[in-house]
Amino acid sequence: MRVVIAEDSVLLREGLVRLLGDAGIETVATVGDGPGLLGIVEEHKPDLAIVDVRMPPSFTDEGLRAALNVRERRPGTPILVLSQYVEERYATDLIGGGAEGVGYLLKERVSDVAEFIDAVRRIASGGTVIDPEVIGQLLGRRRTGDPLDALTPREREVLGLMAQGRSNGAIAGDLVVTEGAVEKHISNIFMKLDLQPAQGGHRRVMAVLAYLGRAGS
Repeated sequence: MRVVIAEDSVLLREGLVRLLGDAGIETVATVGDGPGLLGIVEEHKPDLAIVDVRMPPSFTDEGLRAALNVRERRPGTPILVLSQYVEERYATDLIGGGAEGVGYLLKERVSDVAEFIDAVRRIASGGTVIDPEVIGQLLGRRRTGDPLDALTPREREVLGLMAQGRSNGAIAGDLVVTEGAVEKHISNIFMKLDLQPAQGGHRRVMAVLAYLGRAGS
């Protein structure tokens, strides 16, 4: 796997390079600002871009805007956005163009190396990984009358874990239930969100989009 990194903190940037390298993931280029991201993506065509939300000059949302620009110019490029704080708008903006191959994590998650590397691999292979704290805040702000209100507490829990990029087996392990029970919950989720079988494997992504998009609106 080949990765590029846009991060203005030299310490974190070099730390990421080392962590990825220890996991057999090659960092082919790094930059310290948002505008430089598009250039290294165009040059190296990486399997994943890791991007800090706040970078020079204003330290607001340069990284996010650069990431969105990359997705417009090179659709399908997997993006992992790192943020110091929970910013719900950033998560919803990021998935606005589709949830495949996107991730939004708090920087503190990097300290759990195994989980971080697992997230990197899942996003690079087209998965979706959203920080649990972001999911918790979005769930707390759901609107009255939202279709998600039809879900049971357990179904919402399962959908939240789906939004974190968990497989059915991993969800079963987290909830201490059988994988068959998870499959049943997911089937109910699809039915209640009116996601038809004809939509195939994309139903999982569409369910996550419904969860994050509607909850954050």
